[in-house]
Amino acid sequence: MLYTILLVEAPIGLILQDFAVIMIVASVMTLIFYKLKQPVVIGFIVAGIIIGPYTPPFSLIHNSDVLNLFAELGVILLLFTVGMEFPIQKLRDVGRKAIIIASSEAFGTLIIGFIVALSLGLGFYDSLFIALAISVTSTVIIMRVLGELKMMKDESATLILGTTIIEDIIVISLLAIFQSTGASGEISINEIMVSVGVTLAFIAGVLIIGSKIIPKLLDIVARTNQHDVLIVAAVGVAFGLAFISFQLGISVAAGAFFAGVLVAESRSHAVTSVLANPVKDIFAALFFVSVGALMDFSLIPKFIVPALILIVVSIAAKFGTVYIASRFQKLNNLTSTRTALGCSSSGGEIALVVAKGGIDVGAANPIILPMIGTMTIITTFIAPYVIKYGWKFTERFNKTRDKDNGQQKQQSSESDTSESDDSSNKPL
Repeated sequence: MLYTILLVEAPIGLILQDFAVIMIVASVMTLIFYKLKQPVVIGFIVAGIIIGPYTPPFSLIHNSDVLNLFAELGVILLLFTVGMEFPIQKLRDVGRKAIIIASSEAFGTLIIGFIVALSLGLGFYDSLFIALAISVTSTVIIMRVLGELKMMKDESATLILGTTIIEDIIVISLLAIFQSTGASGEISINEIMVSVGVTLAFIAGVLIIGSKIIPKLLDIVARTNQHDVLIVAAVGVAFGLAFISFQLGISVAAGAFFAGVLVAESRSHAVTSVLANPVKDIFAALFFVSVGALMDFSLIPKFIVPALILIVVSIAAKFGTVYIASRFQKLNNLTSTRTALGCSSSGGEIALVVAKGGIDVGAANPIILPMIGTMTIITTFIAPYVIKYGWKFTERFNKTRDKDNGQQKQQSSESDTSESDDSSNKPL
């Protein structure tokens, strides 16, 4: 939901002060987390917590509506740049295996998480958006972890990348559907069918019609060799599709994401991506800081136990569904286990987008934002350790098993040879 804010009512000096506080505190915290070798996204969230209205002794921000505006702009530009990493050809190349694994993980975790959340006493829509949030695995965080651990060349890393790409698309599409039904406050088959139909029609229209028009227009703009004109045109596509999706009752995140997919189809994609990075970095920082500031962590005693339970459930559900889907496709045990470990831990930025999306349409209780935020912080912290030590254990276990199998084969061979010798020494 986009916010209608009368900024003219707020003194410009206070707005500038709020913006200055956000950026200064965010830069300090991200520097600290960089030195600690932790994901900077956690630094942004912690910065938001420090300056937010829920942190004693007082808020460093004067106008919380400014935070909401920054968060909305951040969602659009963040998802736009994420979409730019997934051109249509790459979506084709991830293959059938990744599609099956991603679908199994997303829908399996969604169903299991929804049932568990309901059993913990959470409301219907709260459970729905929480389950959707824990269904996603952060492509950015997982790829960064694999890169830092020098594991990108492993077969499992390629499969994880393909799986998370498809999973992002599934979750963002489901968010659009859930927001549409949640905004009406009614649950009916007709409402769900209409929401699904509108969402699928929008995605199909963007990918089929938009892919024939938008990339060509951007290439025409790129021929001017004016980088400022090109980036303005690309960002215009992002906000244009975000506005269209908003008018259709679909998540602005979905419109921005698929705008990025279209821009990735142009020949000028590489230049546009470089130009968009500074814009993305600024507004992504604003988004995560805003999310942190809007989290009321005084509510932690109310949700910490359900949050910890759901973390365990999400990790177990993701690991189980990915492993079973991988083995079903005849992948070996080592690759299946490593893929399951890579996909099991982190929710990341999309999880926060989902939580805020449910709150924005009035379907979900605001308590799910700090709840998902806490879960995201915990899973982001443990993701590197799960992958690093999990992969080492599977490699050691695989070597031990191969060694044992080799010894068994050798013993069997020696036994057969011995029996053959005994039979040849028997008198006729």
